[in-house]
Amino acid sequence: MIVTLTANPSLDRTIELASELARGGVQRATATHAQPAGKGVNVSRAVAAAGQDTLAVLPGDATDPLVLGLGADSLPHRALPIGAGLRSNITLTEPDGTTTKINEPGPLLGAEAQDQLCALVEEASDGADWLVLAGSLPPGVEPDFYARLTATLRRDLGDLCPKIAVDTSGAPLSALFDGGHGLGAAAVPTLLKPNAEELAELVGETTEAELESDPLQAVAAARKLIAAGAEAVLATLGAAGAVLVTADGAWQGSHAPVTARSTVGAGDSSLAGFVLADQAGLARPDCLRRAVAYGAAAASLPGSTIPTPAHTTEDAVRVVPLTGKD
Repeated sequence: MIVTLTANPSLDRTIELASELARGGVQRATATHAQPAGKGVNVSRAVAAAGQDTLAVLPGDATDPLVLGLGADSLPHRALPIGAGLRSNITLTEPDGTTTKINEPGPLLGAEAQDQLCALVEEASDGADWLVLAGSLPPGVEPDFYARLTATLRRDLGDLCPKIAVDTSGAPLSALFDGGHGLGAAAVPTLLKPNAEELAELVGETTEAELESDPLQAVAAARKLIAAGAEAVLATLGAAGAVLVTADGAWQGSHAPVTARSTVGAGDSSLAGFVLADQAGLARPDCLRRAVAYGAAAASLPGSTIPTPAHTTEDAVRVVPLTGKD
């Protein structure tokens, strides 16, 4: 079982443009798509599409359009009623794959609702293979939410605690390594899935452009997180593919060129590919191979379409070992 938590889900509306986005102008769309989403929900979609058990945990009333949409899609989920509407996000995609996102902040999630949501996650996670904590945090939630939840689950569930993956950014990402909270290594997840921008912001001393142009620098940056207690770092590097770093080695995975239609959900799909491969018992290089294949497939699909195994081409992924820089 792969459980996901999306603390700030959204009803994503994607608008495909026939030409480059023109600020201040009037343009017609060639197509539109609306889908219940959020990073954790997207991971659960990919897992379900692969025929594996998943459960998406999220806040939301039973009558909310997003929650109704999950039911219509037959995606297994548990939603915590909060008495407020969930957010809607807008994505604009251009013919060359350029993507512009406008994300709403989401509803306020009070302390009681946060506690109830954590209790749902703990109940669902007992004995699961993986728990994926993904996305931004809604208003009212402190940045150390993921760090505290990770430490609590490990304390309460013990040996039945799943492996924990976190895909977030900004202060919630930094809080995983903030010893000032007194949580220490218990708050550091099994797997981190930053992109180049997030990795550069977290470790400092480098930039997004440098990491995407030099995977060895990405390896060196990721090794700082391994030294801080993470078991693995899967860093997505845009067109350069991704690097996977563990205490035992580092690898780069790159896919043969694809025609990008939308980057929405590509990182989420990469994370889903990795945890699916790990659940299947594959070796680390093969987990990276599947992650890259899933990410490339997502980029080649329209809107926020999440790939199925039939969309992926693992044979088109080249995985090579890297040494990194000290």
